[in-house]
Amino acid sequence: MRKNKKIILTAIFLAMLIILSRFLSIKTPILKISFAFVPTMLCAIWLGPKWTVLLNVLGDVIGATLFPTGPYFIGYTISTAIAGLIYGILLYQKQEMPYNSKQLALRLFISTTLVAVIVNMGLNTLWSSITTGKAFLVLLSVRIVKQLIMIPIHVIVMLLIEKALRNPFSTYIRSQND
Repeated sequence: MRKNKKIILTAIFLAMLIILSRFLSIKTPILKISFAFVPTMLCAIWLGPKWTVLLNVLGDVIGATLFPTGPYFIGYTISTAIAGLIYGILLYQKQEMPYNSKQLALRLFISTTLVAVIVNMGLNTLWSSITTGKAFLVLLSVRIVKQLIMIPIHVIVMLLIEKALRNPFSTYIRSQND
C-alpha cells in the first residue's frame, strides 16, 4: 500500500477515533465506555504499529486540545501510545500473510487482554489515582470488572467488523491500482 493511502486511511481513523471517544462515549469520573477501540484496532490490523501509535497519540492530543474534558495529563497519551503499539505488533496483517478467523480471534484476544491488563487496569488506573486523588485499589476494583466485561465484547465486535470489511479493504484499499 502506498504511503498516501496510509495517510488518508489514518486521517479517516483519526476522525472516527475523536468522534467515538469524545462524543459517543459514556464517561464518569473514574470510568469511560466507548467504541473508540474500533478505529485503533482496524488501523493496527491494516497499517501496523507505527501508524497505530501515531493515530492514538494524535487522537489523544487533538481530542484533549479541541474537546477537553478536564486538564491534559500526558500519562493518558503514554497509555494510548502503548495500547497502539501492542495492538499494532500483535494484529498487523502483512499483505502476503493474512490471518484466518481463528488466528485473528486468538490475536484479538491476546492483544485486548494485554491492553486491558497493562494499559487500562495498570497505567490508566495509576493516572486516574494521580489526577483524582482516589485510592489506587478502589479504582482498580471498578476497572477489573469493566475489563472482564469488555474483553469479549471487543473481540466479538472486531471479528464481526473485520470480517465485514475484509473484502472491500482488499479490493479497494490494498489493491495495486493507485
